Amino acid sequence: MTAQAFNLWVGGQEKPGHAEQIPVEDPATGEIFASCHAASAEDVDEAIRIAHNTFKAGTWSKAPRHVRAEVLDKTAELLTAELPSLIPLEVQQTGRAIREMRAQVPTLVKWFKYYAALLRTEERAVLPTVGKLHNWIDRVPLGVVVQITPFNHPLLIAVKKIAPALAAGNSVIVKPSELTPLTTLLLGKILKQAGVPDGAFSVLPGYGATTGKALVEHPLVRKVDVTGGTVAGRAIGSIVGGNLARYTAELGGKAPLVVFEQADIDVAVNGIAFGSFIASGQTCVASTRILVEEKTLQTLLSKLKTKTESITRRMGSPSNPESMMGPLISAKQLKNVEALVDDALATEGEALVGGRRMSGTSGLDGTDFSKGYFYEPTVLVSKSGGDILKTRIWREEAFGPVIVVAAFKTEEEAIALANDSEFGLGAGIWTRDVAQAFRVSEQIDAGIVWVNTHHRNDPSSPWGGAKSASGVGSENGIDAYQAYTTTKSTIISFASSEEALATDDWFREGAGDVRYG
Repeated sequence: MTAQAFNLWVGGQEKPGHAEQIPVEDPATGEIFASCHAASAEDVDEAIRIAHNTFKAGTWSKAPRHVRAEVLDKTAELLTAELPSLIPLEVQQTGRAIREMRAQVPTLVKWFKYYAALLRTEERAVLPTVGKLHNWIDRVPLGVVVQITPFNHPLLIAVKKIAPALAAGNSVIVKPSELTPLTTLLLGKILKQAGVPDGAFSVLPGYGATTGKALVEHPLVRKVDVTGGTVAGRAIGSIVGGNLARYTAELGGKAPLVVFEQADIDVAVNGIAFGSFIASGQTCVASTRILVEEKTLQTLLSKLKTKTESITRRMGSPSNPESMMGPLISAKQLKNVEALVDDALATEGEALVGGRRMSGTSGLDGTDFSKGYFYEPTVLVSKSGGDILKTRIWREEAFGPVIVVAAFKTEEEAIALANDSEFGLGAGIWTRDVAQAFRVSEQIDAGIVWVNTHHRNDPSSPWGGAKSASGVGSENGIDAYQAYTTTKSTIISFASSEEALATDDWFREGAGDVRYG
């Protein structure tokens, strides 16, 4: 089968890139099914200058807010029409189970609709200035903004960034992950058809060390918004800071999920399975550190083992609607997960279930697991005489379907263990005691805390980290929109000429009081 070739999207049209060709692999089979042009430094400079000129021309940046709102609403309509082609492609490039993508991708229209509604309803402040002055605050777009998106949720995370940035009137350039660039490229045609002017939206695939570096270093870029790992996020932030540009970063996570005795254990086990194994554990808020009140530990472990084995038994081709979980994204990611699990098993831990790369064929549909990067959903606990809390995997982000389970005796201990991490993105609490839910959620250091649920994501709800290793700033909500703007204060004097001459002539002859400030 001939691999389909994809180009860059620049200035409202497809253009060939002048760097290397990027092979796009199906993680379930190891086959290269497409290729994509990477953007060279020259391609990056051209795209940024086109975006900058478009911004200065005002065709989008100065368009009335209601016009931009109508374009975002039209984007939602067109995106819905393209779902039958977008979803299978998203499945193929990510390896995510199609049942996940059929649930996730249709929700993306909510982001465009939300920011369209925000544009129509947002109120601007008029400030109580002293004297005959009228002072109002406006929000104006920044200019060219660069967005760097990861492999795990290509469309979701791209849309979460694109919608508020375009709503604010910026010119947007997206660099998708080199592992999953294809569906983001297809957004170019959708946005053009919806009415986004040529030059206001571009997609430049490429590798981080080359294309990404050229983008974030460019002096015309006024904001960078990245989702990725902590190391990369810090490196990008240092470059962006040197240009005095704005920066938002959603980075690493090692989310605790705390189960108290007061929880409904069956409901909590379902929540753990979803929070831990959705997207094969490749999410920044995956519940990877499960903390269970000691009195209920054995009951929960028994039920969790049964649930996890059920998931494993029903794994197969990601395109099979009955398959529960797909592979990891790449051989590199598989090796990382294997290394962390093997280290835990060799030291302090043991596998209650899982702990190995999958081989053989699927009992569900005959998929050959050995061709892809499938890893068993895994639950790790302390071995006899060991302490799982001393392992690397307790602290390091594995980004795979692996969870660590540990016990606690008191609420105070649970909070201490939950906060025992450099990360602070997401956290979960399971209890039917409402007072306890409020009490504990206030003390957990995380930007997002879910109670009796996990991984809920709404365009109106801010999404960001509470500790530096998890990033700076927030996606979603009014916060994200405002982060793509800068405030502009306008003060108008409506004093008469006589009043102005009497109070505002600072250098007039003679004595007398004059205004200052």
